[in-house]
Amino acid sequence: MRTITNNSPPNLENFPLEMQGDLFAMQTMSIEELLEIARVQVSEEQENEHLQLLEKNQNGEITDVEKFKLRDLRLAADQIMLLKAYAWAVLSWRGYSVPKLEDLSEV
Repeated sequence: MRTITNNSPPNLENFPLEMQGDLFAMQTMSIEELLEIARVQVSEEQENEHLQLLEKNQNGEITDVEKFKLRDLRLAADQIMLLKAYAWAVLSWRGYSVPKLEDLSEV
């Protein structure tokens, strides 16, 4: 939170290098564009497939192809989470009131 109190945009150095360009571009997006990113959800289909593959993996029934798919689904979910977190950080930096964690599902 130090960057917010110093009136500078959220620091990108802790984010994956391959995402830093997209995150940097978010610093100039409109509030509406940032809120759209902050509200993105993993599709129900992807979530269900992820859960099924996690269960197969836990039971030792997963194939090599499914392991790659599980990895890809996890990486996609992680990227969405990072984009959402950065969108909220930029919104906060701009003085937008960020909801409490327990209220985020309603936003």
